[in-house]
Amino acid sequence: MRPLRAFLLLLALVIGHVVAGPMVPQAEAQQQQAEQIDYEAWDRTALRAEEAVETERASTPALESLRSELVTWRQRFQNEEDANANTIATVQRQLNALGSAPEDGNESVEIAREREQLNARLAELQAPGKRAELAYSRADGLIRVIDQIIRDRQAEELLEFGPSPGNPSYWADAAKALFDSGTLVVEEFRSGLRNPVQRQETTRRLPVLVTLGLVGVLLLVRGRSWSRRLSRRILRDGQTAGRWISAFIVSLGSFVVPFIGFFLLMIMIQTSGLAGTHISQLLDELVRAALIFLAARWLATRVFPPDEMRGLPLNLGPEGRRAGRWYGASLGLATAVLHLLDRMMDVFGWSTSTANVIVFPILVTVAFLMWRLARLLKAHADAVKDDSGDETYRIKSTRILIRLVVVLAVVAPVLALVGYFALAKFLLYPSVLTMMLLAALLILQRVVVELYALITGNLEGAAESLIPVLVGAVLVLMSLPLFALIWGARMTDLTELWTQFVDGVYIGGTRISPVIFLTLATVFAAGFVATRLLQAALKNTVLPKTRIDMGGRNAIVSGVGYVGIFLAALIAITSAGIDLSSLAIVAGALSVGIGFGLQNIVSNFVAGIILLIERPISEGDWIEVGGQHGYVRHISVRSTRIETFDRTDVIVPNADFVSGTVTNYTRGNTVGRVIVPVGVAYGTDTRKVERILQDIAEAHPMVLANPSPAVVFQGFGESSMDFEIRAILRDVNWVLDVKSDMNHEIAKRFAEEGIEIPYAQRDIWLRNPETLTGRRTGSDPAPEPVSKSSHEARREHDLSDESGDADGNGGGDGDGDGGPT
Repeated sequence: MRPLRAFLLLLALVIGHVVAGPMVPQAEAQQQQAEQIDYEAWDRTALRAEEAVETERASTPALESLRSELVTWRQRFQNEEDANANTIATVQRQLNALGSAPEDGNESVEIAREREQLNARLAELQAPGKRAELAYSRADGLIRVIDQIIRDRQAEELLEFGPSPGNPSYWADAAKALFDSGTLVVEEFRSGLRNPVQRQETTRRLPVLVTLGLVGVLLLVRGRSWSRRLSRRILRDGQTAGRWISAFIVSLGSFVVPFIGFFLLMIMIQTSGLAGTHISQLLDELVRAALIFLAARWLATRVFPPDEMRGLPLNLGPEGRRAGRWYGASLGLATAVLHLLDRMMDVFGWSTSTANVIVFPILVTVAFLMWRLARLLKAHADAVKDDSGDETYRIKSTRILIRLVVVLAVVAPVLALVGYFALAKFLLYPSVLTMMLLAALLILQRVVVELYALITGNLEGAAESLIPVLVGAVLVLMSLPLFALIWGARMTDLTELWTQFVDGVYIGGTRISPVIFLTLATVFAAGFVATRLLQAALKNTVLPKTRIDMGGRNAIVSGVGYVGIFLAALIAITSAGIDLSSLAIVAGALSVGIGFGLQNIVSNFVAGIILLIERPISEGDWIEVGGQHGYVRHISVRSTRIETFDRTDVIVPNADFVSGTVTNYTRGNTVGRVIVPVGVAYGTDTRKVERILQDIAEAHPMVLANPSPAVVFQGFGESSMDFEIRAILRDVNWVLDVKSDMNHEIAKRFAEEGIEIPYAQRDIWLRNPETLTGRRTGSDPAPEPVSKSSHEARREHDLSDESGDADGNGGGDGDGDGGPT
């Protein structure tokens, strides 16, 4: 099973990298650079590779070995390309200092000789790099051709049409081969027992063998129950985040402890010396098969837990979870048997037809169990809805997975029955490993959520927090190489992709690689943090000790922020070694389109800079813009936030402040004027009113004595004589409170002095006053105008409406025809 071997190989490489660290590759690179490249040996290797590629007679393992040699040569050539880089840069700067040679040839002999020597020196220094570059291209091309040949061979193997397991003529041979294999294993064991020397050695090791066997059987049989019992005891007193993590760590024992017991049993058999060649090979495969089964059983227990737990992975009831555990463990067992039978084909030399007949029932069993698990996943998807009743992206992804599993569970046995057995195994076996890896990711994401809840104490909202979601996304990205290995990708393919990723890509002649990106991000982050620290120091320590007003301080702090971020970006780009000149044409073309699309944003940005420099408004000012009154709360790059007197926020683009009219009531200072209008009845002593209003204005504590307040007799209104108090306040922000206080004081003083504040006066003419008395005479004189206050007129009108309603004539026509007779 190539995917499993590749998967285990990747794990070994990762563990080796963690243990050994990055010092080994670095030491190898230094050793390679110290050695001179033997181009004659390289030519022999390249010719041998080209011959193998042309004839295509070499086996796949031979091509893999040859490819490994080519990769080593390519790495050496890549290192050699940067040889003498510092010296070349120095010579190039010297040539640049000399400048271009004169077109007319009038140049001094010394300078011409120096230029010639520098050019010769530059060519000599560049020669090794150019030769290495050519060799690198040759090696890289050969590697690509070998990869293509190997991929073509893999595709041919998958699509190879073989014997069908449904042919009855193969069944007897398959049964005989299986019986002969069992007989061979028994005979190997008996031959070991019949050997006196071997029997004596086994007897001598008997205490050790018995101990290993007893411990192995005990751990294999009781290890899972011990782990489950301890986990339940931990969760019995509560399912907090800490207890959940502890129970999870203990639950690993249900996988690790039985595997240790099984491994001890395998060691016991190997140590006994009774195992022959075939038995030893089977023992190695049995260890891998046991690993598959125990891992699948543990994953099924975690995904379908037997007990009711907080935050179940799947929305299933007790019966569904019990079925899921049984199907998951059975699927792991069937997959382990499938792997073991597939390896027994090589160990015992079964023919293709025999192997197909023996493996086919297990393959059908695996497909059936996958289909049953897909049914459980469908039940989970049908039971999960979000608050709006719609399906989440996880449920949609689950439904896609369900359809794929069902299709594979149906198609794989059919393909195997027809004769495409290799393709059926390729589709089915990686599918099982993919489901196991997805289950492991689901469990790891839950572990991340519980760790976050343990750290933050947010048990309820931990699953929806940003950090666990980001960590989960990183886990998914890190698992992509494992998925690729499971589905047949070679380790060399992944290393090739990693090499290309590390080398980066070229955009406009500029190389962008992860190292450059990390350098750029690190330097920019450091500059950004330094800018924020400088802003905090200016705002809290330096500027408060100056005489600059608050608006000026905010402008300085904001300006320092903009300049600091710009410098941080510039320094980061320079430190990363990105040459912006090569991107000038691309940037110029993009700037035209961006200019048209973002002209409003750019306009607001420039306006924001103007506001910070000219400071027509500052934070805390009371302004009026676009009919909106309020206080300036924050001036950003694009817009300004104004808090109105209704405590609502109004976001105004900065361009409106530059191109429009803005009234700033508190620009420079808070002194402002208040005007309080007052009306008195006709006949009132105006000088007396003036003195009272003057006293009220001068008595208010918010009114400035210089300039003194003034009382203005504005004129004669329709119903009153109009006065105004005009006073200058020390803080105009209190204008409404001052106006309210003065009005209260005016009402009080006018009541004490007997001064009347009149109602509005109106003259009302009645065209038929006789309707008010209920009679009409032709000799009645014309009615005289009656002057009434609006209050009295409104009262009489209401009374007349009530009288009309009582008589059943609610609306007269103005001539008295509708009134009472």
